[in-house]
Amino acid sequence: MFTHVMIGSNDLEQARGFYDATFAALGGKPGEMDARGRLIYVHEGGRLMITKPINGTPATAANGGTIGIAAATHDHVLAWHAAGTAHGGTAIESPPAERPNGSFVAYLRDPDGNKLTARTHSTK
Repeated sequence: MFTHVMIGSNDLEQARGFYDATFAALGGKPGEMDARGRLIYVHEGGRLMITKPINGTPATAANGGTIGIAAATHDHVLAWHAAGTAHGGTAIESPPAERPNGSFVAYLRDPDGNKLTARTHSTK
């Protein structure tokens, strides 16, 4: 259904450090900057793009928004969470844990305040 998710950042180099580390923890590759100055991550058919807002105003996080990132295993979720907190992210909500549906889930806010979750697929 979706071709990509685009989020804003006020500091693309800080965002690059955070997302390069968290995607590496999931087996992904570092982001690449395109000709328009957008940081782009491609992994398993998904695309996350990070940019400074084109209208020139500061980037803000979506109130109520969450970006979900698929993780293959429980260990990938833990590695993603550890990499994120080590690279400017903030642990939020509950500690990484299994949910009643069998998925293993962790939550972070990136350095710009965007809410992210990494999770395995449910087993029930």
